[in-house]
Amino acid sequence: MTLNRILVTGSEGFIGGNLCSYLEHRGYDVTRFDISKGDPNAMPDVGNQDIVIHLGANSSTTEKDLKKILQQNFEYSVMLYELCEGYDVKFQYASSASVYGTSRGFKESDFCKPLSPYAFSKYMFDCWLMNQDYPYQGFRYFNVYGLGEDKKGDQASPVFKFIKQALSSGEIKIFENSEKYKRDFICVEDVCEVHYRMLNNPASGIFNVGTGNPISFRDVADIVKANAHCQITEMPMPKELKGQYQKFTKSDNSKILEIIGEYDWKSVNQYVEESIDDFLN
Repeated sequence: MTLNRILVTGSEGFIGGNLCSYLEHRGYDVTRFDISKGDPNAMPDVGNQDIVIHLGANSSTTEKDLKKILQQNFEYSVMLYELCEGYDVKFQYASSASVYGTSRGFKESDFCKPLSPYAFSKYMFDCWLMNQDYPYQGFRYFNVYGLGEDKKGDQASPVFKFIKQALSSGEIKIFENSEKYKRDFICVEDVCEVHYRMLNNPASGIFNVGTGNPISFRDVADIVKANAHCQITEMPMPKELKGQYQKFTKSDNSKILEIIGEYDWKSVNQYVEESIDDFLN
């Protein structure tokens, strides 16, 4: 049976907005649901849906109020999952690679050491789901970037921030030693494609969603510089940010690739070359 009716929570967000448009373009009947401007405890009507894709969350990596973020990211997610189970609606949701924290491994089965309340809240829900019987598909996004990141504010990726800086001031500002901080950057278009390919797949579990090819913050700045013809300025990292950043992420994406097949992930260099003119318009 083809699943066609899809409800997306967090539909006004960066990934949610992209995913809704992507699925609508492919002919799916998409219901958008977002509580960012309404009752934070409001639950969607899932009874007439085939799939719920739960992307809504407090995504601030600098949020310090653990109780608040657990209510928004853990308790709400539990209630929504149980609602989907009651109506026999497929459940997909957004986890995060931030759950790995200081862990040395990046395989779904590896022990995680989350650094922030946000990462901890995501890991709690991952762990809770692992003990449930009803199927689910959780996607641990690595560092997502792409069209529409203006919605993310301070949480925007270095890719977006560096392009905006380069075009607005002719200067990219990066922290000292940025070459030591490497991330697995994944384009939001690829994230949408993974969700799409998994819609009618019965596989249940948690899956890394990343390219497996990390590059440093300095590499990103150099890519933007080559395309925007700007300069790069280094500055000290503020004390309050030290110890809050993962120094390295690299997706072990073998599990998801076993299901969706070989995939040509878009590189940061390819994205910048294709998109920089769009930022000028």
